[in-house]
Amino acid sequence: MAEPSGSGPARGDHLTVPLPVLGAGTPTTPPRRPGRGLTARAIGVTCAVALVSVLVTAIVAVPLVARGVERRSQDALAAQARLTAEVLRFRLDRGRTADEERLIQQLRNQGIDAYLIRQGTPDRAGLPAPVVQRVGQGRNFSGRRLVDGRPALVEARALRNGSGVVLTSPVNDGFWRQVLTALWLPLLAGLAAGIAAGLLLARRLARPIRNAATAAVRLGAGDRAVRVPVEEPEEVADLARALNGLAAALATSEGRQREFLLSVSHELRTPLTAIRGYAEALADGVVGPDQAARTGQTMLAEAEHLDRLVSDLLALARLEAADFPLEPVPVDLGRLAADAARTWQARCAAVQVDFRAELPAGPVVAYTDPGRIRQVVDGLLENALRVVPPDAPVVLAVRAAGPGPTAGGIVEVRDGGPGFTDDDLSVAFERGALHQRYRGVRKVGSGLGLALAAGLVRRLGGTVTAGHAPEGGARFTVVLPPPPVPGSVRQ
Repeated sequence: MAEPSGSGPARGDHLTVPLPVLGAGTPTTPPRRPGRGLTARAIGVTCAVALVSVLVTAIVAVPLVARGVERRSQDALAAQARLTAEVLRFRLDRGRTADEERLIQQLRNQGIDAYLIRQGTPDRAGLPAPVVQRVGQGRNFSGRRLVDGRPALVEARALRNGSGVVLTSPVNDGFWRQVLTALWLPLLAGLAAGIAAGLLLARRLARPIRNAATAAVRLGAGDRAVRVPVEEPEEVADLARALNGLAAALATSEGRQREFLLSVSHELRTPLTAIRGYAEALADGVVGPDQAARTGQTMLAEAEHLDRLVSDLLALARLEAADFPLEPVPVDLGRLAADAARTWQARCAAVQVDFRAELPAGPVVAYTDPGRIRQVVDGLLENALRVVPPDAPVVLAVRAAGPGPTAGGIVEVRDGGPGFTDDDLSVAFERGALHQRYRGVRKVGSGLGLALAAGLVRRLGGTVTAGHAPEGGARFTVVLPPPPVPGSVRQ
């Protein structure tokens, strides 16, 4: 692993390559099927709701309107009964006269049947007996009764000597026509209003969703400048904000990927150029026999550099995969650090760097993969050794994360190199960020090492942070979890 010294919050990004913008294969929305769109469904639902509302309204309103129509008919019949009683008040005792016949005929022309009761006896059959009795007793009657076997409105007015006038109006189809006439226009207007409101609502809801779908298609086609207007309702606004955030994140991510690929291609080209140059020199006979060994060593070093770079790229690409191999076991971090110290003591001495190991007196046990955590330690030490000047220190320290054997462990790598600013530390674990910032300024690696270390630590269930070391350079702190308690299930 290779990276300039310094670190920040671990991002653990894996290697991705931006998808090319497609031409003829640009994503498109599937063809719409009639009646399956949101607009059609919303219109259908609102029409159904309006229809149900109209039916419920009709069920509730018809009895009310019917009672109202009946009350008006009853009031009109009562007025006719009062008028008829006043006209016949002093004539019933004289027997049937021509005036009575004319009055009865006029009433029949209006759909009203008239019965004359003289001294408790009606002039013809058909009246209910209770009505006749009430009139004979000098009492009036108003209501609905069966007359000649048919329902009818009845108004009876008692006169003197057990006589009286009874007017009846049959409840027939005309009555219900009045009810329907009073209701059909309001109900139809309500249904039409519901359909119109549903149409407007459906269009209002579907428009921002169609805009979002169009924006998503354009995003899929590679247009990262697309934005969706944020408008109400709140759920649609949330969708618009999410799409706009996605577009911005994709644009940022692809920009970083382009910069990363440019830097990686530069790193790949450097050893390849050296290998190719020496290979051409060997092929052309420019390199003599006395220089062949040194040339081979240089080519081998460049090939090893290229192999490390490719290995880091492959490791980053596989880091987020579910099948990434990990074999965590209880590991004594003190012993692991001691093994690493023997290797790095010699490497640091070769370049006149002061290497120190701060190891605990007893075991510090953590639950991790020994091979992977050694890979992290080697990467961090190599990263430090690259930028540390001669006679400056590189420190490998191990300590317990807390009191007791179940606290886990901490591995720390510090150096006396140039270190980094706080701004540098905030982006150090992003792929290629420090490489891009310091290329040409001081020694830098491929831009992959710290990102790979952070990803490995995260997959191992630990955390890696960075800060400023007391030696003057950068400090990397890896915190690893303790072994699981026997009988517990580790997630």
